[in-house]
Amino acid sequence: MVQAPDGADARFAAGLREFFTTEIDPQVRAQVAAGRSVDPQDLRRTQATLADAGLAVPAWPVRWGGRDWTALQRHLWLAELQTACVPEPLPFNAGMVGPVIAQFGSEELKERFLPATARLDIWWAQGFSEPDAGSDLASLTTTAVRDGADYVVTGQKTWTTLGQHADWIFALVRTDPQAPRRQAGISFLLIDLDSPGVTVRPIELIDGGREVNEVFFDQVRVPAENLVGEENAGWSYAKFLLGNERVGIARVAASQMRLARAIGHAGATPWHDRTRLDDPLIRARIAELRNDLLALETTQLRVVADSADGRPSPASSVLKLRGSELQQAVTELELDLAGATGLPADPPALVQTEEWAGLAAMRYLNHRKVSIYSGSNEIQRTIIAGTILGL
Repeated sequence: MVQAPDGADARFAAGLREFFTTEIDPQVRAQVAAGRSVDPQDLRRTQATLADAGLAVPAWPVRWGGRDWTALQRHLWLAELQTACVPEPLPFNAGMVGPVIAQFGSEELKERFLPATARLDIWWAQGFSEPDAGSDLASLTTTAVRDGADYVVTGQKTWTTLGQHADWIFALVRTDPQAPRRQAGISFLLIDLDSPGVTVRPIELIDGGREVNEVFFDQVRVPAENLVGEENAGWSYAKFLLGNERVGIARVAASQMRLARAIGHAGATPWHDRTRLDDPLIRARIAELRNDLLALETTQLRVVADSADGRPSPASSVLKLRGSELQQAVTELELDLAGATGLPADPPALVQTEEWAGLAAMRYLNHRKVSIYSGSNEIQRTIIAGTILGL
């Protein structure tokens, strides 16, 4: 059973806190704290700093940059990282493709990709979803046909987050269209995005940003040595990846920090002859969010305990479901505090507003996505019903 931090764990957390607050560029941390986008080069530089200190990929095998930490120590690492507003290691690298290569890749693939993946010298994108294959991922139609020493890849991926910055993409591709089960004919392939025939096209989102992309493959030749594991075994690797993706998905510490900033904004926002922090409705919402985040943090520690032997806990679905709801609730509180000053993001000169208020609507809209990615909340409810409630 994982316990709350004792004296040794408290010292461990304090050491992390000191490193994060002294060795990471304060301007980068200020960008994260304000809810602004961090420049891709700053992300690369930050992750390299973490990797050099052994703090970028602690859950990986020690040989490839991991740390022989307990489950609680990994939990404390993530909590202190988020609390210090340090940009988290790129999840596509640290939590997705890296663990898959480390677990299933050939020795050549590990040596070729893992060090650069840990440092973000290679920026990875995720090539899973397609226009007609999202939550029903087994319906994917992107094909990879073996032709001599290469696979020839044809098809389309969509909602590829930050793909405009990526160097490579890890993709699920159909290598056996005649497989008796849709899941049985899928492989896990690593594709250089500079390859001829690859086109990356941005998608404009509701918040005005261009965070996601479409990626097209037109007869793209990919060396067969870039296959991870066995051909037609990619579905198992994808399930392994998605299990890793949900680690830390609740983002409790990040939501607690955002709530603390919202409380500060409420205390500085006029309301009649007082401030919004004196509004009983706002105070009630803050109290409820504090209690809900505390309950979620307790649940997260229980999940850490149940996962300590390496088995994924079905309660991770609870973390994903409730964590995404609370992330959305905090951004909704921020938007309500900003009021009308949070709406006109373009052009900002229409209304005189503080920066946090001007960003409130963008953050609120962007966080609508969190109930969809990493397995939609509807899917999580089905998992909870079957594996936890036994319905």
